[in-house]
Amino acid sequence: MSCDFISLATVGVQDLNPYLPGKPPEELERELGLTDVVKLASNENPMGPSENVLTAIKQQLRGLSLYPDSGGYRLKNALSQQFGFSPEQVTLGNGSNDVLELIGRAYLNPNDEVIYSEYSFVVYSLVTQATGAKAVVTPAKDWGHDLDAMLSSITARTRIIFIANPNNPTGTWLTRQQLTEFLDKVPENVLVVLDEAYTEYVKEPEFPNGLSLLADYQNLVVTRTFSKAYGLAGLRVGFSVSNPQVANVLSRVRQPFNVNSLALVAAETALTDQAYLTKALELNQQGMALFEKAFSKLGLAYIPSVGNFITVDVATDAQPIYQAMLEEGVIVRPVANYGMPNHLRISIGLPEENERCLDVLAKVVSN
Repeated sequence: MSCDFISLATVGVQDLNPYLPGKPPEELERELGLTDVVKLASNENPMGPSENVLTAIKQQLRGLSLYPDSGGYRLKNALSQQFGFSPEQVTLGNGSNDVLELIGRAYLNPNDEVIYSEYSFVVYSLVTQATGAKAVVTPAKDWGHDLDAMLSSITARTRIIFIANPNNPTGTWLTRQQLTEFLDKVPENVLVVLDEAYTEYVKEPEFPNGLSLLADYQNLVVTRTFSKAYGLAGLRVGFSVSNPQVANVLSRVRQPFNVNSLALVAAETALTDQAYLTKALELNQQGMALFEKAFSKLGLAYIPSVGNFITVDVATDAQPIYQAMLEEGVIVRPVANYGMPNHLRISIGLPEENERCLDVLAKVVSN
């Protein structure tokens, strides 16, 4: 091949490493000839979608020959009624990752600056680099965001600050007071993107609801997803809520029909299924307690988490531990790409999946 097509790509994309998702069970089965693989790598809801959602999807199947409602009227209005804001504030996405990318495409130019924390969601760096903007990565504090360091990093070139609350992959969180004191000091021309992908799991009384802060901070954008607590990761539907001007800008770069018709009806239905959500959160709390107790018994340090995952320090290079667990049919997530080479992130699964994971972990760390 005489032409180097990589060199023809935009500067940011040339050096970009694609996002690596958790290993699919089917891939592991093919590679090692295993069956009954347990995947606890991608922070999915182990219960699967609710029966109400499955019924709604089945009823929608006959409409698959038609394009979906590109504006997402019904889902936007359902979100508005559920959480108390205007439909004009909502931007729908093919998962919240899609919305994060829309924000970058709409507001970042080459040489603009983006602030995010060490050990924060890798998509922030992907969005930044792809647009040619400059990443300003602030050191973490107790595995979470150091808001003072982020404030001191703001310059005239800062356009976006990404904050995950709770944070992925560490599970750390910020209080309402910490967040509002931070927002009070951020210049109004700097967008603060508050990623609340795991907010439904948090029971801490001081944990903030980002949506309730939107009226006070016009530069705040809150993103959420149906992929976690609502059990719809395979359908890819998320959303952001912002002031209407920001939502209008995002609509200009959003692809038409970016949320499919099954995802739209599934998300609308999931919003009303409180019994399912309550059960999912209870299951998560029970599983979290089991992992914390087991890690303490094994003498393994872990990062206290309020999400649906927990990150454990295996006190050595985690890659061989990860590989040994794969060979036992258990998929977890190494996080060396986050700068945490001795840690594994483990999603909370069904009780029997959690027990099997812990049995395998105990076996491999003792070898």
